[in-house]
Amino acid sequence: MASQVGDQVVDAGTPRPRAFEVRQQVDAWERHNDATLLGLRCGVRDRAGFSAREVNLQLDDVHLAHVRATPHRVVRDGALIASRPVDAVVVYAALRGEAVLEHAGVRRVVRPGQVVVCEADRPFARGFDRGVEELAVRVPLAALAARTGRSPLTTPVVIDARGPGDDPFARALVRAVGRAVDAPVPVPADEQALLDLVAVLASGGRVASPVAHQAAARAWIDDHVADRALSAAAIAAGAGVSERTLSRLFAETGTSVPRYVLARRLARAHALLRHPDLVGVRVADVAARCGFTSVPHFSQAFRERYGVTPGQVRHEPEVVTHPA
Repeated sequence: MASQVGDQVVDAGTPRPRAFEVRQQVDAWERHNDATLLGLRCGVRDRAGFSAREVNLQLDDVHLAHVRATPHRVVRDGALIASRPVDAVVVYAALRGEAVLEHAGVRRVVRPGQVVVCEADRPFARGFDRGVEELAVRVPLAALAARTGRSPLTTPVVIDARGPGDDPFARALVRAVGRAVDAPVPVPADEQALLDLVAVLASGGRVASPVAHQAAARAWIDDHVADRALSAAAIAAGAGVSERTLSRLFAETGTSVPRYVLARRLARAHALLRHPDLVGVRVADVAARCGFTSVPHFSQAFRERYGVTPGQVRHEPEVVTHPA
């Protein structure tokens, strides 16, 4: 039985992260990224020592990835763009390892804790002399234009997502993507929240305030959804708006604050119950970990949402590994 979580349908067919690994096979790595994320030419000094792993999650519009790889360099040049256009904005969030970003003759070092936002169909190169671990997000230009009404970035932007003076939207995006593709128990992503966060970053902070406030509110809810005392007042304060404005923002998307919070709690509970490593965890403990104060209320809401009781949910692997 299908159900609605935020603005995203969640059921047994909900896409889940899939992992892909290679050793020495640089060509296979190029083909995989061309098919899933972004076409790039990959160069390595030590082909025999090259290894890479990528966890991918394709939503309706947004593609997420968690990438680990040994030292290499990637190039997206004019010829590749002409043959493999994607009409998208791509965001890279550095977790470990410095990267050298080259665009239009300008070089910049991107360090862990920083986020790069760029239009994918403008030439660039990235070098990882010490290897790389990062999160990546690809968003269609059309989806962003529908939110901002603005042209995409012409030059890559580097934004701090960690440390003093960091950008709250960049920080929220990194946490949301990490929960979806890098957590021990992946949490179903709210695609609309991801779109709004990228829209804010891609606009250079010039996006219309309703989109920014909606993004901030959704991100704040996901960060605090396990808090049993979570309230509209706390969410409004976290998003920097009044409770009245908060209610209006959610009403404009066809839901309400309580309904959205419930949907995110149920999505998290569903992910926990399906995970094979948590077979022995009691339903009551799952309910508590997802912010529910009453097990009967949780069970009833869960059954209304998914058509089965929490105890009937089958445990399936969250990540399927495909050999190279």
